[in-house]
Amino acid sequence: MKPQAPFHTPVPRRDAIRVGFCAALGLGIPDILRFEAQAATIAPGAFTEGKAKSVIHLHLPGGMSHQESWDPKPEAPGEYRGALGVVKTKGGEVFSENFVKLAKVADKINVIRSIVGKIPDHQLATYQVFTAYTPTTVLDYPQMGAVVSHLFGGRNGLPPYVVIPRLSGYEGGTGFLSSKYGAFQLNADPGANGVFKIRDFSIPNGVSLEQFERRKTARDIVEQHMRHLEADPDKLNTMDEFNKSAYSLLTSEKSRKAFSLDGETDATRELYGKGLKLKNGQPAAIAERLLLARRLVEAGVRFVTVSYGSWDAHTAIKDISNDQMPALDQAIAGLVTDLDQRGMLDSTLVMVTTEFGRTPKINAGNGRDHWARCYSMLLAGGGTTRGQIYGASDSTAAEPARDAVPVEDYLATAYRQLGIDSTQKLMAMGARPVEIGGGGKVVTSLLS
Repeated sequence: MKPQAPFHTPVPRRDAIRVGFCAALGLGIPDILRFEAQAATIAPGAFTEGKAKSVIHLHLPGGMSHQESWDPKPEAPGEYRGALGVVKTKGGEVFSENFVKLAKVADKINVIRSIVGKIPDHQLATYQVFTAYTPTTVLDYPQMGAVVSHLFGGRNGLPPYVVIPRLSGYEGGTGFLSSKYGAFQLNADPGANGVFKIRDFSIPNGVSLEQFERRKTARDIVEQHMRHLEADPDKLNTMDEFNKSAYSLLTSEKSRKAFSLDGETDATRELYGKGLKLKNGQPAAIAERLLLARRLVEAGVRFVTVSYGSWDAHTAIKDISNDQMPALDQAIAGLVTDLDQRGMLDSTLVMVTTEFGRTPKINAGNGRDHWARCYSMLLAGGGTTRGQIYGASDSTAAEPARDAVPVEDYLATAYRQLGIDSTQKLMAMGARPVEIGGGGKVVTSLLS
């Protein structure tokens, strides 16, 4: 079935920021953001922070095979088992042979082997993983990161929601919330070849900080004069909000450091998998992406989404797994270890998701096709338990054998750790109350 596009994809906030306008128009960022934003639908402040102060959400697009990763079936017939071997965790469970390092930190993570999706379609399933809803023609729902941004706002002058390196468009956006709660997309990859630099994340060439300060002061004088003339104060206050955010990002040394990898030791970089490459010779990049995510949450960003890989393995699933999984294994294990050593794991929720799994039986192309009825995800830190293999699939990884966890329940559990009751409602357009979590229920057995 060819998916329709019943929801709009708003212009990404990161794409809207073009500091080059500053040279001609003064401080251009807030003007662009002001025109982009819509009216807020609900006043924040309804919730207080939970055990998890931040989230690092790693999404693996394309549908990573659970049989070749978290839930191998070494005792199944060959056409179900596949060609990869297994490695044992400390607790005696088995992961794919490509997850050697994750097996060593299995006592710090939770693997959920009984995730249940709805539709094995990339666009629809990805949208659900990010919003807890499948798309409709009636209403566009906000991503989890946008909800967190709306309810809690930013910290330390940093954006509340950051995406590394960018969204694909399948994930949805801010939905019925104001677009000002959308993701701050880097559109730059810290793991790519060359020097990592976020496009336009600086004062324009030829404009000194002193000149920039003067232009900001001049704008402030104009705005104060407009207030004196009884101009619309609400519009001016909104403009102030964007001015402050843009000015902070452009001039704060702390902000600029958070968005770089400067100062990280070789030992830390190697912990995450520095220098690992794919078979095409390109950097795997996941090490640097997750390392930057850790730096951002450490600096105060509430929600960071990272994407890695292309897992749509309809053919040659062994080759695809062997190519991409070693770097993934090293990076996730490195992140969990690093957060734990820094005392950040209990306050940082790590989510590793994929939109669906793969069919139980290997197909004629030595691959697996789309399968949403049972697959695996990871949850770690943020006040969750440690060392659980939660739920189970049947002998061929086709259906949950026990403790099924719908995608909405997985997200409701994550919301719960942030201090958000996902059964509560946000006000959508037309004063329509809409539940945050799409009917999901908290999996209390995953909470410490």
